[in-house]
Amino acid sequence: MKLVTYLRDGNEQLAFCHEDYLFDLDLLHPDLPNTMGMLLPYWDDLFPVLQQCDTALLDGRIGRERGISLESATVLAPVPFPTSCRDGYAFRQHVAAARRNRKVEMIPEFDQFPTFYFTNHHSIQGPGEVLLMPDHFEKLDFELECAILISKTGRNIPAEQADDYIAGLMIMNDLSARRLQMEEMLLNLGPAKGKDFATVIGPWLVTLDELEHLEIPAKEGHIGKSWNMKMTCKVNGIPVSEGNLGDMDWTFAEIIERCSYGVTLHAGDVIGSGTVGTGCFLELNGTGKLNDPDYPEQWLQPGDVVEMEIDGLGTLSNTMVQEDTGWSILKRKHK
Repeated sequence: MKLVTYLRDGNEQLAFCHEDYLFDLDLLHPDLPNTMGMLLPYWDDLFPVLQQCDTALLDGRIGRERGISLESATVLAPVPFPTSCRDGYAFRQHVAAARRNRKVEMIPEFDQFPTFYFTNHHSIQGPGEVLLMPDHFEKLDFELECAILISKTGRNIPAEQADDYIAGLMIMNDLSARRLQMEEMLLNLGPAKGKDFATVIGPWLVTLDELEHLEIPAKEGHIGKSWNMKMTCKVNGIPVSEGNLGDMDWTFAEIIERCSYGVTLHAGDVIGSGTVGTGCFLELNGTGKLNDPDYPEQWLQPGDVVEMEIDGLGTLSNTMVQEDTGWSILKRKHK
């Protein structure tokens, strides 16, 4: 099933998405809440009720007259206020290419354990315009990813059990201001201002039962679910990136195991996969320059439309918009 959060009378509203119509959960069944934040603490108990309503939509017992058109709705992030947001580093192809382009060896630790960083969960948003400061357009980049939503509280979760903690999958665009990121990473502390301004997820959350036909075995030596799902990105209608979710080396289950070691994960936590191979301009530009020193770099510009599509998860579209200001932290640097 596809779960969408949209704006209704100025408030978030949780709905099913079926054939481009939205059906409010709380209007379909009295036991269902109207927000993702209220649903997640009772996910296991209410999931059978969700399935009953979804079946009623699929077989036509609930008609379009009880919904509104998706086109007319202002769609938010599936979980507008996640309890946290981590982003993984699961695709070896991307990591190896990025290091090769910097003329450094592949780091052996990548194959020893999955890693992640925390980003700003208060800057999560869904489809639509992304407001950006002038400094963000200093090498503004997309990152084509998939993300999971944690459905229940857990601590020290073994990878063998971790898939049971996943509510579903959604597309994720981990927008990155590369100049800010590259400067601050010289201090070896991790990304901050280069990442904290916007992360996009959506357009909806797709539960795992709807993706069973796309499941494939994890890579050799790895544990957990994997999916054969093509991933693409277009900028202004021009294809720039293509990969597959099945190329993840570390599974979401293994990332959950790492994240939950000595730490409690909560319903509402978002965890990204990290960038798929070819899934950002940083990698594409680096590979281009490696082959041709005169290769023209490409970065996102004001007005650019970024469309990400993943099989089974829909299309996530955003327009890059520059705020009307001259304020710059780059100009405030001490010499």
